[in-house]
Amino acid sequence: MPHDYTSRIIWTGNTGEGTAHYRAYARTWDIAVPGKPVVHCSNDPVLGGDPGKMNPEDLLLSALSACHMLWYLHYASDAGLVVTAYEDAPVGRGELGRGGAGRFVSAELRPLVTVAPGTDLGAAEAIHHRIHEVCFIARSVNFPVTYAPRFQIAA
Repeated sequence: MPHDYTSRIIWTGNTGEGTAHYRAYARTWDIAVPGKPVVHCSNDPVLGGDPGKMNPEDLLLSALSACHMLWYLHYASDAGLVVTAYEDAPVGRGELGRGGAGRFVSAELRPLVTVAPGTDLGAAEAIHHRIHEVCFIARSVNFPVTYAPRFQIAA
């Protein structure tokens, strides 16, 4: 069943001259989705952006990781596997082509999953490899996504 997602992007980088010339404006904007906190963003620091703000690449990699996590927790719950903590430190690899046009060439998710004592770690790992079939974000990207999960047993 089709459904829509909406967002509002508001450029905040007019420093007084608009786009009169390339250095006249900042590459900053806000993401303003009604009813949610505003996210202040900037261009990738490699391209002169503010390293203290989220950029499109950060947002894409974070969305990919979060989607994977949510499906993992769902499948773990269905399988009777108790997850007590989950964190990820994903790495997206990009490349710049001629003229500065870039793209992601791969992403590796590196979740650290804390599970209850007695958990079948083989079953816990197998879940990671099923998620790409259902994760909305992973199914939408055109680059390979791999997984390097680690597990620890809850104290």
